[in-house]
Amino acid sequence: MVVAPGRSTRPGAGAAVLEPQTEEELDSCPFCEGREDRTPPEVLGLPRDRAPDTPGWRVRVVPNKYPAFDRQEVVIHAPEHVRSIAELDREQLELVAEAWRVRAEAAREAGQVLFAVINEGRAAGSSLPHSHSQLVWLDEDPPVARAERRSGCRVCDYLERELDEGVRVVEQRDGLVLLCPYAGRAPYECLIAPVEHEANGFGPRLGAALDLAAQVLRRLAEDAPRPMNLWLHESGHWHLELLPRLTVFAALELGAGYFVNTIAPEEAAAQLRR
Repeated sequence: MVVAPGRSTRPGAGAAVLEPQTEEELDSCPFCEGREDRTPPEVLGLPRDRAPDTPGWRVRVVPNKYPAFDRQEVVIHAPEHVRSIAELDREQLELVAEAWRVRAEAAREAGQVLFAVINEGRAAGSSLPHSHSQLVWLDEDPPVARAERRSGCRVCDYLERELDEGVRVVEQRDGLVLLCPYAGRAPYECLIAPVEHEANGFGPRLGAALDLAAQVLRRLAEDAPRPMNLWLHESGHWHLELLPRLTVFAALELGAGYFVNTIAPEEAAAQLRR
Protein backbone atom coordinates (compact mmCIF):
# COMPACT_ATOMS: atom_id res chain seq x y z
CA MET A 1 0.00 0.00 0.00
CA VAL A 2 1.26 3.48 -0.94
CA VAL A 3 -0.12 6.56 0.85
CA ALA A 4 -0.37 9.50 -1.56
CA PRO A 5 -2.62 12.29 -0.20
CA GLY A 6 -1.86 14.54 -3.16
CA ARG A 7 -3.65 12.14 -5.49
CA SER A 8 -6.99 13.20 -4.00
CA THR A 9 -6.69 16.65 -5.66
CA ARG A 10 -5.93 15.43 -9.17
CA PRO A 11 -8.49 16.19 -11.94
CA GLY A 12 -11.48 13.84 -11.88
CA ALA A 13 -10.67 12.48 -8.41
CA GLY A 14 -13.93 13.42 -6.71
CA ALA A 15 -15.39 10.76 -4.40
CA ALA A 16 -18.18 8.65 -5.87
CA VAL A 17 -21.71 8.65 -4.47
CA LEU A 18 -24.70 6.42 -5.16
CA GLU A 19 -26.51 7.51 -8.30
CA PRO A 20 -29.57 9.76 -7.77
CA GLN A 21 -32.85 7.90 -7.47
CA THR A 22 -35.18 8.19 -10.48
CA GLU A 23 -38.90 7.61 -11.01
CA GLU A 24 -38.06 4.91 -13.56
CA GLU A 25 -36.00 3.11 -10.93
CA LEU A 26 -38.89 3.18 -8.44
CA ASP A 27 -41.40 2.01 -11.05
CA SER A 28 -39.28 -0.88 -12.33
CA CYS A 29 -37.60 -2.21 -9.17
CA PRO A 30 -38.37 -5.96 -8.86
CA PHE A 31 -37.27 -6.09 -5.21
CA CYS A 32 -39.92 -3.81 -3.72
CA GLU A 33 -42.79 -5.32 -1.72
CA GLY A 34 -45.80 -6.17 -3.86
CA ARG A 35 -43.68 -7.22 -6.85
CA GLU A 36 -42.85 -10.73 -5.68
CA ASP A 37 -43.91 -12.12 -9.07
CA ARG A 38 -40.97 -10.29 -10.72
CA THR A 39 -38.34 -12.49 -9.02
CA PRO A 40 -37.77 -16.25 -9.00
CA PRO A 41 -39.76 -18.05 -6.26
CA GLU A 42 -38.31 -17.27 -2.85
CA VAL A 43 -36.29 -19.80 -0.87
CA LEU A 44 -36.71 -17.91 2.41
CA GLY A 45 -38.84 -15.09 3.73
CA LEU A 46 -38.69 -13.45 7.16
CA PRO A 47 -40.87 -13.53 9.12
CA ARG A 48 -41.86 -17.07 8.19
CA ASP A 49 -45.57 -16.86 9.15
CA ARG A 50 -46.77 -15.87 5.67
CA ALA A 51 -47.37 -17.56 2.33
CA PRO A 52 -44.28 -17.57 0.06
CA ASP A 53 -44.05 -14.89 -2.63
CA THR A 54 -46.64 -12.64 -1.01
CA PRO A 55 -46.34 -9.24 0.71
CA GLY A 56 -45.71 -9.00 4.44
CA TRP A 57 -42.01 -9.92 4.45
CA ARG A 58 -39.15 -7.91 5.94
CA VAL A 59 -36.23 -9.81 4.35
CA ARG A 60 -36.54 -12.10 1.35
CA VAL A 61 -34.12 -14.56 -0.30
CA VAL A 62 -34.52 -15.56 -3.96
CA PRO A 63 -32.31 -17.33 -6.52
CA ASN A 64 -30.12 -15.02 -8.59
CA LYS A 65 -31.48 -14.86 -12.14
CA TYR A 66 -27.97 -14.31 -13.54
CA PRO A 67 -25.63 -16.42 -11.35
CA ALA A 68 -21.87 -16.47 -11.80
CA PHE A 69 -21.71 -19.85 -10.02
CA ASP A 70 -23.97 -22.91 -10.06
CA ARG A 71 -25.91 -21.69 -7.04
CA GLN A 72 -26.21 -18.06 -6.06
CA GLU A 73 -28.91 -16.26 -4.10
CA VAL A 74 -30.02 -12.68 -3.53
CA VAL A 75 -31.00 -11.40 -0.07
CA ILE A 76 -33.34 -8.42 -0.41
CA HIS A 77 -32.64 -6.30 2.65
CA ALA A 78 -35.96 -4.51 3.06
CA PRO A 79 -39.43 -4.32 1.49
CA GLU A 80 -39.06 -0.53 1.10
CA HIS A 81 -36.88 0.89 -1.65
CA VAL A 82 -33.68 1.55 0.32
CA ARG A 83 -30.39 1.89 -1.53
CA SER A 84 -27.81 1.23 1.17
CA ILE A 85 -27.38 -0.68 4.43
CA ALA A 86 -26.68 2.79 5.85
CA GLU A 87 -30.47 3.30 5.69
CA LEU A 88 -31.21 0.19 7.77
CA ASP A 89 -31.47 0.15 11.57
CA ARG A 90 -29.97 -2.47 13.87
CA GLU A 91 -33.20 -4.51 14.01
CA GLN A 92 -33.40 -4.78 10.22
CA LEU A 93 -29.72 -5.69 9.94
CA GLU A 94 -30.26 -8.45 12.51
CA LEU A 95 -32.90 -9.87 10.15
CA VAL A 96 -30.43 -9.71 7.26
CA ALA A 97 -27.94 -11.58 9.45
CA GLU A 98 -30.60 -14.16 10.30
CA ALA A 99 -31.27 -14.76 6.59
CA TRP A 100 -27.54 -15.27 5.99
CA ARG A 101 -27.44 -17.64 8.99
CA VAL A 102 -30.34 -19.79 7.77
CA ARG A 103 -28.92 -20.12 4.28
CA ALA A 104 -25.42 -20.86 5.63
CA GLU A 105 -26.88 -23.77 7.58
CA ALA A 106 -28.64 -25.01 4.43
CA ALA A 107 -25.33 -24.81 2.54
CA ARG A 108 -23.52 -26.76 5.27
CA GLU A 109 -26.18 -29.46 5.17
CA ALA A 110 -25.54 -29.71 1.40
CA GLY A 111 -21.78 -30.05 1.96
CA GLN A 112 -20.99 -26.53 0.74
CA VAL A 113 -19.88 -23.21 2.22
CA LEU A 114 -21.55 -19.83 1.85
CA PHE A 115 -19.67 -16.73 0.70
CA ALA A 116 -21.70 -13.61 1.56
CA VAL A 117 -21.06 -10.27 -0.16
CA ILE A 118 -22.71 -6.86 -0.57
CA ASN A 119 -22.13 -4.60 -3.58
CA GLU A 120 -23.77 -1.17 -3.49
CA GLY A 121 -23.61 1.31 -6.36
CA ARG A 122 -22.50 0.88 -9.96
CA ALA A 123 -18.94 1.79 -9.01
CA ALA A 124 -18.97 -1.31 -6.79
CA GLY A 125 -20.49 -3.63 -9.39
CA SER A 126 -24.15 -3.56 -8.34
CA SER A 127 -26.70 -3.94 -11.15
CA LEU A 128 -29.83 -3.11 -9.10
CA PRO A 129 -29.97 -0.16 -6.66
CA HIS A 130 -32.35 -1.72 -4.09
CA SER A 131 -30.05 -2.76 -1.23
CA HIS A 132 -29.32 -6.49 -1.33
CA SER A 133 -26.59 -9.05 -0.76
CA GLN A 134 -25.35 -12.05 -2.69
CA LEU A 135 -24.92 -15.53 -1.21
CA VAL A 136 -22.63 -17.72 -3.29
CA TRP A 137 -22.62 -21.48 -2.60
CA LEU A 138 -19.10 -22.90 -3.00
CA ASP A 139 -17.56 -26.35 -2.65
CA GLU A 140 -14.79 -24.92 -0.43
CA ASP A 141 -13.66 -21.63 1.07
CA PRO A 142 -12.42 -19.16 -1.58
CA PRO A 143 -8.63 -18.92 -2.05
CA VAL A 144 -8.21 -15.54 -0.33
CA ALA A 145 -10.05 -16.74 2.77
CA ARG A 146 -8.08 -20.01 2.83
CA ALA A 147 -4.79 -18.11 2.76
CA GLU A 148 -5.72 -16.25 5.96
CA ARG A 149 -5.70 -19.41 8.07
CA ARG A 150 -2.18 -20.58 7.16
CA SER A 151 0.45 -20.76 9.93
CA GLY A 152 -1.95 -20.35 12.84
CA CYS A 153 -4.49 -17.54 13.12
CA ARG A 154 -3.15 -14.54 11.26
CA VAL A 155 -6.21 -12.49 12.24
CA CYS A 156 -5.62 -13.08 15.97
CA ASP A 157 -1.98 -12.04 15.62
CA TYR A 158 -2.95 -8.98 13.58
CA LEU A 159 -5.71 -7.84 15.98
CA GLU A 160 -3.35 -8.16 18.95
CA ARG A 161 -0.93 -5.71 17.32
CA GLU A 162 -3.66 -3.30 16.25
CA LEU A 163 -5.34 -3.25 19.66
CA ASP A 164 -1.98 -2.72 21.33
CA GLU A 165 -1.16 0.27 19.11
CA GLY A 166 -4.74 1.57 19.11
CA VAL A 167 -4.14 4.35 16.57
CA ARG A 168 -6.13 2.65 13.78
CA VAL A 169 -8.97 1.41 16.03
CA VAL A 170 -12.24 3.26 15.44
CA GLU A 171 -14.57 1.58 17.91
CA GLN A 172 -15.09 -1.47 20.12
CA ARG A 173 -18.49 -2.79 21.16
CA ASP A 174 -20.48 -6.01 21.40
CA GLY A 175 -17.22 -7.96 21.55
CA LEU A 176 -16.21 -6.59 18.13
CA VAL A 177 -13.51 -4.23 16.96
CA LEU A 178 -13.78 -1.85 13.99
CA LEU A 179 -10.49 -0.59 12.60
CA CYS A 180 -8.82 0.80 9.50
CA PRO A 181 -6.13 -1.76 8.58
CA TYR A 182 -2.56 -0.52 8.33
CA ALA A 183 -2.28 -1.67 4.69
CA GLY A 184 -5.70 -0.47 3.53
CA ARG A 185 -6.12 -0.60 -0.24
CA ALA A 186 -8.51 2.34 -0.45
CA PRO A 187 -9.62 5.33 1.65
CA TYR A 188 -11.55 4.30 4.79
CA GLU A 189 -11.20 0.57 4.21
CA CYS A 190 -12.36 -1.15 7.39
CA LEU A 191 -12.04 -4.50 9.12
CA ILE A 192 -14.68 -5.67 11.61
CA ALA A 193 -13.90 -8.75 13.70
CA PRO A 194 -14.54 -10.34 17.09
CA VAL A 195 -11.86 -9.32 19.57
CA GLU A 196 -11.55 -12.94 20.73
CA HIS A 197 -11.02 -15.82 18.29
CA GLU A 198 -14.39 -16.91 16.90
CA ALA A 199 -14.85 -19.32 14.00
CA ASN A 200 -18.58 -19.08 13.21
CA GLY A 201 -19.11 -15.99 11.09
CA PHE A 202 -22.85 -16.59 10.88
CA GLY A 203 -23.25 -16.58 14.66
CA PRO A 204 -24.94 -14.12 17.04
CA ARG A 205 -22.50 -11.22 16.51
CA LEU A 206 -23.08 -10.94 12.75
CA GLY A 207 -25.95 -8.44 13.02
CA ALA A 208 -23.86 -6.18 15.25
CA ALA A 209 -20.98 -6.41 12.76
CA LEU A 210 -23.25 -5.38 9.89
CA ASP A 211 -24.51 -2.49 12.03
CA LEU A 212 -20.92 -1.29 12.54
CA ALA A 213 -20.40 -1.37 8.77
CA ALA A 214 -23.59 0.65 8.29
CA GLN A 215 -22.33 3.20 10.82
CA VAL A 216 -19.13 3.67 8.84
CA LEU A 217 -21.16 4.41 5.71
CA ARG A 218 -23.34 6.89 7.61
CA ARG A 219 -20.25 8.70 8.86
CA LEU A 220 -18.84 8.88 5.32
CA ALA A 221 -22.10 10.08 3.76
CA GLU A 222 -22.40 13.78 3.08
CA ASP A 223 -25.02 14.36 0.39
CA ALA A 224 -25.55 10.67 -0.40
CA PRO A 225 -24.38 7.18 0.63
CA ARG A 226 -21.15 5.96 -0.92
CA PRO A 227 -20.66 2.91 -3.16
CA MET A 228 -19.07 0.02 -1.34
CA ASN A 229 -18.16 -3.65 -1.32
CA LEU A 230 -18.43 -5.80 1.79
CA TRP A 231 -17.68 -9.49 2.29
CA LEU A 232 -17.52 -12.06 5.06
CA HIS A 233 -14.48 -14.31 5.53
CA GLU A 234 -15.31 -17.24 7.80
CA SER A 235 -12.09 -19.25 7.55
CA GLY A 236 -10.44 -19.39 10.97
CA HIS A 237 -11.19 -16.08 12.75
CA TRP A 238 -14.22 -14.63 10.96
CA HIS A 239 -14.36 -10.98 9.95
CA LEU A 240 -16.05 -8.51 7.63
CA GLU A 241 -14.05 -6.42 5.19
CA LEU A 242 -15.62 -3.12 4.08
CA LEU A 243 -14.23 -1.30 1.05
CA PRO A 244 -15.87 2.07 0.29
CA ARG A 245 -15.35 2.68 -3.42
CA LEU A 246 -14.26 6.30 -3.25
CA THR A 247 -11.48 5.80 -5.80
CA VAL A 248 -11.07 3.61 -8.87
CA PHE A 249 -8.50 0.83 -9.00
CA ALA A 250 -6.38 1.34 -12.13
CA ALA A 251 -3.52 -0.54 -13.80
CA LEU A 252 -1.01 0.27 -11.05
CA GLU A 253 -3.22 -1.42 -8.47
CA LEU A 254 -4.49 -4.27 -10.62
CA GLY A 255 -1.33 -4.98 -12.57
CA ALA A 256 1.48 -4.25 -10.11
CA GLY A 257 -0.29 -4.77 -6.78
CA TYR A 258 0.58 -1.24 -5.58
CA PHE A 259 -2.62 0.08 -4.01
CA VAL A 260 -2.49 3.87 -3.85
CA ASN A 261 -4.43 5.16 -0.85
CA THR A 262 -5.10 8.89 -0.64
CA ILE A 263 -5.52 8.90 3.15
CA ALA A 264 -3.36 7.17 5.74
CA PRO A 265 -5.29 4.54 7.74
CA GLU A 266 -4.39 6.33 10.99
CA GLU A 267 -6.02 9.55 9.72
CA ALA A 268 -9.01 7.62 8.33
CA ALA A 269 -9.58 6.03 11.74
CA ALA A 270 -9.28 9.39 13.47
CA GLN A 271 -11.84 10.95 11.12
CA LEU A 272 -14.27 8.06 11.61
CA ARG A 273 -13.91 8.39 15.40
CA ARG A 274 -14.77 12.07 15.12
